[in-house]
Amino acid sequence: MKPALLLVDLQGDFLATPGLQPPAGALVDRTARLLDCCRDRRIPILHIWTTIHRDHDQRLPHWRQADRWMCVAGTPGHQPPARLRPLDGEVLVHKAGFNAFASGELDAALRRLGCDTVILAGLHLHACVRTTTVECLERGYQVLVAEDAVASNDPIHAAATRRWLTERCVGFATTATILGSPNGGAPPTWTHRSPRRTHEVLFEVPITAARGIATATAAAQNAGIGWRRTSRSARLRLLEEVAHRLDAAAPDLARQMAIEIGKPLAHGREELRRGADNVRDAARRAGSQAPQRRQAAGLVRDRPLGVVAVIPAWNNPVAIPLGKIAPALAYGNTVVWKPAPAATRVAEVLLRLLHESGVPADAVCLVTGDHTTAQRLAADEHVDAVTFTGSLLAGYAMQEICARRLVPLQAELSGNNASIVWDDADLVQAAAQVAWGAFAFAGQRCTANRRVIVSRSRFEACLQELKQASDRLAWGDPLEEATEIGPVISLAKRAEVAAMISRAQSGGHADRVVFLQDARAEQPWTQAGAYAQPTIVCCDQPDQPVVQEETMAPLLVVQRAEDFQHALALSNGVRHGLIASLFSPSPDRQRQFLEEARAGVLKLNESTAGVDTSLPFGGWKASGIGPPEHGEGDRLFYTRLQAVYGAAEVGIEEHPAAE
Repeated sequence: MKPALLLVDLQGDFLATPGLQPPAGALVDRTARLLDCCRDRRIPILHIWTTIHRDHDQRLPHWRQADRWMCVAGTPGHQPPARLRPLDGEVLVHKAGFNAFASGELDAALRRLGCDTVILAGLHLHACVRTTTVECLERGYQVLVAEDAVASNDPIHAAATRRWLTERCVGFATTATILGSPNGGAPPTWTHRSPRRTHEVLFEVPITAARGIATATAAAQNAGIGWRRTSRSARLRLLEEVAHRLDAAAPDLARQMAIEIGKPLAHGREELRRGADNVRDAARRAGSQAPQRRQAAGLVRDRPLGVVAVIPAWNNPVAIPLGKIAPALAYGNTVVWKPAPAATRVAEVLLRLLHESGVPADAVCLVTGDHTTAQRLAADEHVDAVTFTGSLLAGYAMQEICARRLVPLQAELSGNNASIVWDDADLVQAAAQVAWGAFAFAGQRCTANRRVIVSRSRFEACLQELKQASDRLAWGDPLEEATEIGPVISLAKRAEVAAMISRAQSGGHADRVVFLQDARAEQPWTQAGAYAQPTIVCCDQPDQPVVQEETMAPLLVVQRAEDFQHALALSNGVRHGLIASLFSPSPDRQRQFLEEARAGVLKLNESTAGVDTSLPFGGWKASGIGPPEHGEGDRLFYTRLQAVYGAAEVGIEEHPAAE
């Protein structure tokens, strides 16, 4: 193969587009790494720019309609960032519309270079990147898209585009994969390295092919016939046995999580307790709710969905999947489970535990792989519903798949959670709670405190208390009992967070950056593993990426508020809406907070981190789709209502034996 790199529309005006996913800063960083690697390997680089001239108007019709002038030759917005500009000898192709091949220059350049493969990065995926990709296919080129170095301001359209192109033999791979092998496609396995000692490979995860997924979903569908006919009391007894065995397995599983995902032992044990509680609560609720209710005109019945695809995140590899699997089974569904790659070995242990507890083998099937496996599973014809926990971008892909198939989706899409610490709060107690919520488990919880909002008058005092409270948290090896802050999941995550902090500093958006635990940060072990230094960033500009983006890392953003109404606006002023909290003893402020805070979970005088399994857990806005998890949310998602007329006449029992 002889590849070439095509960079599409990475120009200032396009990068300033509101709502880009991923954000412009991350897109530029990833593309710059890809560009530098390709230059080092002497892979030809072709830059594609939209170029508009005011004296010869070739704008697209929708630009004319909106009287929009972008990428005008000679303006700053016409140029890419300095890191992405062409070097001498690199090809620059200009276009006025979607099609980079319209002038013939690009085709001629690729033929002259003798290329047979193109790697694409840039924006927008749903528009110019798509058009360029299709034109490359028509000319016989193999196409590989750097999936984390393409962006769009229309994420559902982008998700549909990705699926459509994949079905037409276009490869999508991360920049890391491409950097590892720019000539090839996706590897057959996914490699997981130790977060504690990143030079160690812990295991390889096989990528389940489409045939393997179809086999698993068909087996689960067949198993569903017998599982639905199993009495409800028998199903619930099995779940009680699962919880009992999980309690017994807790010490070994906590240690396994510390080794494989870097979760401190104390946090692992807490997760296992919560996972067992979740299983018991799901069984208790399913047992206490009548599956059929007689009404004047007939019966109303709760019916299982069928085969549920369970696709959880890596950070809670026990509690999240069991919090989905237990209610699915309790209400008569069967499951095909695709764990996050880093959680694969933990998932295999849990699968054995489920089967040893008496759950039929095909009632819960496991398939392994990466995000492509998850998407293939959600799209499988035998899957009747999808429950998913992951990132916002992955959530858009799931939403597009499920909408196209008209199947229910429950999605928890992370959080950018704020705590308001107001003037009348106990500052020492609030700072201790927020620091623990922000930095424990290296901030790798969807419930973690990402932001803290304080009045301008108490800013310095609050910042000082946060620093002291954070420095008291033990940062170190997750296998040590005292550790609260372990490593992040990978070196790539550490680099991503460092880049975000650097952009906030260099762009002048952060008026202060406080690196915590400096003495420990200098020790060799922090470089041997994926240890990200806990950091506080002070940023009052609400539109900046460091404020707007959910980081899943030990990074806390502190913002000043002019008054309480401004504090509420800052808390609500991100697209996520998972959890918000208020530290204040004032009943009036508490009432106002409960009335105006826009999140699925609200807390008073507590960190945002941590939830009880008996209450519904789900986000508003971009943090969730569909019914919440847990508590009352379980029956809402894992069953569907059915009305039966004339039940008495045909002898249908109100409480059938199977239930």
